[in-house]
Amino acid sequence: MSKLQTLIDNKGLGAKYMIDEITKIIKTLPKRDPGSEGEKLTCEYMADVLKNDCGCEDVKIESFKENPGSFYGWLYITLTCMLIAVVTFFVNLAWISVILILFGLLTAVLQFGLYFKFVDKLFPEKTGHNVTAVKKCTGETKRRIFFNGHVDAAWEWPVNYLLGGVGFESHAIIGFAGAFYYLALSIIKLATGAALTKCALWGLIFVPFWLGLYFLWNKKRIVDGANDNLTGCYMGITLLKMMKDAGITLENTEVGVIITGSEEAGLRGAYAWSDAHKNDFNDVPTFIISYDTIHDPKQLMVNYRNLNGTVKTDKEVGDLFFEAAEDLGIFCKKGMVPPLGGATDDAAFAKAGLRATGITGLNHKLENYYHTRRDTYDNMNEQGLADCYAVSVRALELFDEGAKQ
Repeated sequence: MSKLQTLIDNKGLGAKYMIDEITKIIKTLPKRDPGSEGEKLTCEYMADVLKNDCGCEDVKIESFKENPGSFYGWLYITLTCMLIAVVTFFVNLAWISVILILFGLLTAVLQFGLYFKFVDKLFPEKTGHNVTAVKKCTGETKRRIFFNGHVDAAWEWPVNYLLGGVGFESHAIIGFAGAFYYLALSIIKLATGAALTKCALWGLIFVPFWLGLYFLWNKKRIVDGANDNLTGCYMGITLLKMMKDAGITLENTEVGVIITGSEEAGLRGAYAWSDAHKNDFNDVPTFIISYDTIHDPKQLMVNYRNLNGTVKTDKEVGDLFFEAAEDLGIFCKKGMVPPLGGATDDAAFAKAGLRATGITGLNHKLENYYHTRRDTYDNMNEQGLADCYAVSVRALELFDEGAKQ
């Protein structure tokens, strides 16, 4: 029996530790919106756990500047452009309508579709925080693996809370369809000179959806974020804690944890970490496994594409996790974060040239707890946590075997 098998056998104990710690954080620490005091205090708490309870010799907390309001604030720019474009269409200034709609759509694509910092500077600056912790090996370092989760929690999505994922996604899709509808009318009007008044009047049906999108997020309500994403943070922390409690230190593989801030503001913590460290771990093969929303054991997934499907993650890292699940007979599937599905932190790591993959444990068709007040400490799935933890231990074991070859 391998020395890590005892950690796998005790996966239930690991899941209970996660639930207890997550419950403690939610009950005792402030809300963790991106760039907040709560995010910072939780980073400090986890750094202390990693140092004192997990045996990490090197633990660092680093700050970075960001403009978290921009991640949803672009909506105000895009939607205002659409509403003005309707007015300019009716007063025979279709060329202005085209410009406004194209600029609004460009803002949406760059700021949300690709997570660029296109309009960040228009919003207040705040300070986010990341944590990096490393447990050194006893001999020569031949390999290194990081387990990653983001510490911040989301602003609530009221439509998802009230109507669920179908209502939320339908609302957004109809809103964007309206933009393309008026864009087409404006171009036809410019090309032919036709008034198209009746068609434009029918298009006013989209206006209520645009107005509703102004309230896509409620910046006054921060969800608890038990699943999204304290579960992701505690995958790596729990693995290291269980290793220390069992007296296990690897000979040739360093094991680390990256706690990123402000993922809900557009992967800003992961981007900042990548900028600061992308050349720091090139000495040996280094893998990063990112976790986000580990809940349903029937939805455990390796995501081979991310950031609305635009970024390819590292296949070897993804295959490592998938092989580990197969070895243990634990359900896991291959998939991707689809268009309109957003992103997880591994997308930022991958864009920086780092070897990373993303693991999720939820249906990408939006669960009713996703970004809502239902994401609480009493709404976690012990089996989902235990299974993902066990697969993570086996992935570490497989990775470590490579260091001995």
